[in-house]
Amino acid sequence: MSEETEKTQPLTPPEPQVDDTQPVKPVKKKSRPWLSILIGIFGFILLIGAGGYGGYSAGIRERLVAENSIVQQQVGEQYQYALVDIEFKRYEAAAQRLEFIISKDPDFPGAQEKLTEVLVASSIPTPTPAPTLTSTPDFSGAESAFQRAQQLIQAQDWANALSALDIIRKLDPTYKTAQVDGMYYFALRNQGHFLITQQGNLEGGIYYLTLAERFGPLDNTAVQLREGARLYITGASFWELNWKQAFDYFSDVDGGMWDGTMTGTQRLHYAAMRYGDDLFTQEDYCAAYDLYEIAAGLGNLDNTAATHSNKAYQTCYPPTEVPPTDAIPTEAPTEVPTVATP
Repeated sequence: MSEETEKTQPLTPPEPQVDDTQPVKPVKKKSRPWLSILIGIFGFILLIGAGGYGGYSAGIRERLVAENSIVQQQVGEQYQYALVDIEFKRYEAAAQRLEFIISKDPDFPGAQEKLTEVLVASSIPTPTPAPTLTSTPDFSGAESAFQRAQQLIQAQDWANALSALDIIRKLDPTYKTAQVDGMYYFALRNQGHFLITQQGNLEGGIYYLTLAERFGPLDNTAVQLREGARLYITGASFWELNWKQAFDYFSDVDGGMWDGTMTGTQRLHYAAMRYGDDLFTQEDYCAAYDLYEIAAGLGNLDNTAATHSNKAYQTCYPPTEVPPTDAIPTEAPTEVPTVATP
């Protein structure tokens, strides 16, 4: 009976045993969306800051470039005025201008040398000339001086006319003020024109034209003449120091302008040869040959330039190979049909 009972009772499966050696699965952490949002916001702020800094730096660079251009223009004008002061032996004013130039641009061409020259010249005592008995015009009054100034202007004696006008102002500063100012303008303008075009005294001419501008605006001819003289002086300041700069400046100078030694055309011719020599030394043969061609159009090349020009041409424009004559196919002669005459 017991055996039958055991057979009829359902068998239950044994409970599985837990294996302690199996690894425990890690528990997933909860996601934090606010952290990703915070990181994104922080990165966006960094990008905006970097862009703003880049724009600020670019603005600073542009401002510095503009300031440097203004400074270069100022020191260039001051150098020209210093040369005028030296010409008229105003050494103290010239020294102040040159010191200003050096403080702004210590490497400005010729400034240090001119300052040394001025300091030496100012330290040499000037001998006092002994008074000589010379006949001087007798200006008994402002009216006489005025008439004298008119006569000198008509004679185009600008220097003495200016002296007569100075006497008028010393005798009576209020005498015919408007007319005297007009005569000053006319005499100063023409004296500056005369010094530049006839004597090659560029610095002196610039000085007188600048004085004339105090009495009224200059005409276009005088303005262009003064600008040309300034270009000439600036180009000459690079002479034997930087042939490229010298060539660039004298390319814009009127060929007839001169400084008492060389005309603008002569300086352009010489600067083109020497600039070509520099390019030839740098093995830029094609550019060197172009410079030699420009120089050859202005005058004869010297031995150095001529030799370099030939070598530069051969290097830049090598001869092309000509195929042998027997390799050139010849066309068979074509018969020309003859037309029978009736």
